[in-house]
Amino acid sequence: MKITSNHISKLFFLGIVLLPVFSGLLYAIFYSLGLIGILNDGFSTEVWRTIFTTEPFWKSLLFSIYIALTSVTIAIILALTIAISWRKSLQKGFLSYAIYLPLCFPATVMAFFSFQLLSRSGFLSRVAFNFDFIDSLNSFPEWINDGYGIGIIFTSVLLITPFFIILFSNLYQTENLRSFITLSKSFGASKQQTFLKVTLPILLKKASGTIYLFIIFVMGSYEVPLLLGRQDPQMISVAILQKIQRFNLYDIPTGYAMSVLYVLIITVALVFIYLKNITLFKTQKSDV
Repeated sequence: MKITSNHISKLFFLGIVLLPVFSGLLYAIFYSLGLIGILNDGFSTEVWRTIFTTEPFWKSLLFSIYIALTSVTIAIILALTIAISWRKSLQKGFLSYAIYLPLCFPATVMAFFSFQLLSRSGFLSRVAFNFDFIDSLNSFPEWINDGYGIGIIFTSVLLITPFFIILFSNLYQTENLRSFITLSKSFGASKQQTFLKVTLPILLKKASGTIYLFIIFVMGSYEVPLLLGRQDPQMISVAILQKIQRFNLYDIPTGYAMSVLYVLIITVALVFIYLKNITLFKTQKSDV
């Protein structure tokens, strides 16, 4: 059998990407079932029963979904508004380069920025106090370490909005939306109808894969919710890592079981999205 560059690339992908991930997943499964690890003394499904029948895992998962959906929705609205309103400036000039600058800042830096801006001892609270909008710094709304994750959402929006602006700006050009908009207007469509029936569907459809991935990315973020979130509710990544890395060795199997279950849920979601896109592609191809 002749070994081609395609075979080599597949083997490289299996060895570098899939094998370490699969090995780590197997280790987590065995640890959660009591087959390996410190203080484990034999096969047991007690950890899994605890996860399925108690609240913490599902509460963290739902909170993560809420944060991800809210953050991505706000980011998409802002990005669409900016990309369409400033499309000429984003193609050339200073703004076409400046829009890449926010992408250089790590999540930890953005989290500290949000803390200095939104906390009760931060910039906005001091401005409000100096202008007599509040009686004391403690009267300022709790936007950091709050139960609704406002600080996490704000920071996540700061992190991902520039990327969506660049994405929608490029799609506007590559999909030749100007021609579709002109054609729509020639048939008598208003600006609002053109936006809702032409511009918005095309941009969202072409960016749908990226949007799904960013929802998963925000769900699994760690640094921002660790610095700006509460102990309860916690985002799923923080809850898992605290179970695994805290001093209570009896919590380690629970942390591994939570990580395995989370991976399975995300994998099922990705497979569903993939099959849905494949079905949609075949439908469009048959229509043509």
